Amino acid sequence: MSSTTPPLGPPPARLRRRRISFVWVIPLIAALIALYLGYRTYTEQGPLLTLTFNTADGLRAGQTQIKYKAVALGTVESIDLSNDLSHVVIKIRMTNVGARFLTDHARFWVVRAHFTLSDPSSLDTFVSGAYIAVDPGAAGGQYQDRFTGLEQPPGVRSDEPGRTYILTTDHIGSLRTGSPVFYRDAIVGEVLGYDLGDGLDPIKISIFVPAPFDNLVRPASHFWNASGLSVSLLPGALHVEFESLAAIVSGGIAFDLPPSAAATPPSPDNAAFPLYPTIRDAQSASYAQSIPAVAYFQSSVAGLAIGAPVTIYGMQVGVVTDVSLILDPNTAEDSVRVAMSLQPARNAHQADFASDQATSILFQKMLDRGLRAELGSLSLLTGQKDIQLTDVPGAAPLPLTREGPAFIIPTQNGGLDNTIANLNDISSKLDKIPFDQIGNNLNKLLLTTSGTIGSKATRQSLAALAKTLQSTNATLAMFNQDYGDDSDFQRNLDQVLDQATETLESVKELSDFLDRHPNALLLGRGDSP
Repeated sequence: MSSTTPPLGPPPARLRRRRISFVWVIPLIAALIALYLGYRTYTEQGPLLTLTFNTADGLRAGQTQIKYKAVALGTVESIDLSNDLSHVVIKIRMTNVGARFLTDHARFWVVRAHFTLSDPSSLDTFVSGAYIAVDPGAAGGQYQDRFTGLEQPPGVRSDEPGRTYILTTDHIGSLRTGSPVFYRDAIVGEVLGYDLGDGLDPIKISIFVPAPFDNLVRPASHFWNASGLSVSLLPGALHVEFESLAAIVSGGIAFDLPPSAAATPPSPDNAAFPLYPTIRDAQSASYAQSIPAVAYFQSSVAGLAIGAPVTIYGMQVGVVTDVSLILDPNTAEDSVRVAMSLQPARNAHQADFASDQATSILFQKMLDRGLRAELGSLSLLTGQKDIQLTDVPGAAPLPLTREGPAFIIPTQNGGLDNTIANLNDISSKLDKIPFDQIGNNLNKLLLTTSGTIGSKATRQSLAALAKTLQSTNATLAMFNQDYGDDSDFQRNLDQVLDQATETLESVKELSDFLDRHPNALLLGRGDSP
């Protein structure tokens, strides 16, 4: 039996193939993704835009974006100051899409965090922060990558048709950029801004009314300041006016379209209109025909202001347009000149004022009837005054006179002011009466009277008079013996003595009473015993 023996020595070596470790796969994939993203970013990266603004308020490098219709077109890369430190320089890396906006027609501005009731979407800026908006402007234009940004949003955008109008006023109240423009309580536009000019001329306010609402603005339209609340005390009621909650918070402007202007064409772009303080002022201005008139007062006109109504029988027929003090240098006499604008359109017989001649004839008839102007009280609480045209019975007819084109209406004192003036006159006369002197004299009289009637000498005289009467009684008794008890002489004598006794007792009582109450000469006995 034979067996095989394995050969002695080390076993034969075996070759193994080297495998790639999966540890290197992940970094490799990440590198490929980074290269891809870098390539994509490079290929999609647009040009570098340079903007200059007065301030960088709200802007952040690496965060703030430039947007158009909520689409991001680029991101702010850096914010720096200019060499002269007068403005800031913003570098923005645009996307390829944003590169199409870089023409000399484009405009850029910063939209900062704000809120208006007319634009609730403005709340987004409180969450996302400020951003840079762009308006591409008209098509075409030349390439440009350096711009000076606008400090205020432009009024008219290239993608929003409409018209811009100019309103002139002396006071803007609470109006500001973004304040709404109303038509029949609906928001149809906004305030773009205002220009103070040199500070002497009226303020110019720019508003934008987009299409199709711009067709509602006609040459006969009237604009008024609808900001805040208007509170006034009208006869018999408290009158409160406001356009809307948005107008109370952020101010606002309203306008109307008179029915007579419905057939007229819309006003052109940049047309100018006056801005009236209130709706009543705007309504007064809507009356086409106006008759100027003046009245001169020689009494106080406190409470009478421009815009106060002019009434006849309580119905408004015009407004006060000016109140001024006039001093005559020759006579040194002063008076208050009140200018009025009478509006025949408020009258049912407007045709009676068709011409200046017809108006003159009608005014002369009214003067012959006793037409006068007087101050009236709109409110006793606030002291507001108005002008009342009234007929004075028995007034002498006066010839019609003019001051330039204005008719002069005679005046008279009347109403509450006249009553107060009369009371003041009575009060001034009462002030001239020397009540203190009269009182002193009466006191002296009382003391003298009391001292005379209630004095010791008077009492002694009365006692002596009593004794005299007793003696007289004794003497009369002797006469009685001679004439008898039933004689006429005796009866008459008894009657005289009785009356004398009663008189003496009355004088004594009066003396005692005045001694206790010397003031009874003026005040009377009263309830004193």
